[in-house]
Amino acid sequence: MSTTMTIDDPVRSMLEADRSLERLGVTVEGASGGRSVAVLEVEPQMANGHGIAHGGFVFSVADTAFAMAANTLGASIATADATITYLSPAHVGERLVAEAEVTFNESRRVIVDVIVRAGDRTVAIYRGTGRALRAPAG
Repeated sequence: MSTTMTIDDPVRSMLEADRSLERLGVTVEGASGGRSVAVLEVEPQMANGHGIAHGGFVFSVADTAFAMAANTLGASIATADATITYLSPAHVGERLVAEAEVTFNESRRVIVDVIVRAGDRTVAIYRGTGRALRAPAG
């Protein structure tokens, strides 16, 4: 997947309102047509007691890529369920790239698969189910 993707309007609006990504250190490089790319530079304060990236940061970059890919479809999608399998540790100084693709889309439900890599090495595989949010009453 190319990291020179555009960012679709529904996702651009979400990003403008999002206050968490800066704190997490996650950047969205592209989100269009059911695909997205999110990145995270692993910094020393993200390391756990083993000296590797805390799994929560890896999950966060994957979940961000999931959300951006799902929301290119035009509906307001939120994570309903997600699993992640950690395959290789992420180290301080590495650049994690999470590439997401919508693999199922039906009415109010989507499934998105995400691969998180550090260079050529696969760090984690994430699968998330999203559901369309209901409009607030009143």
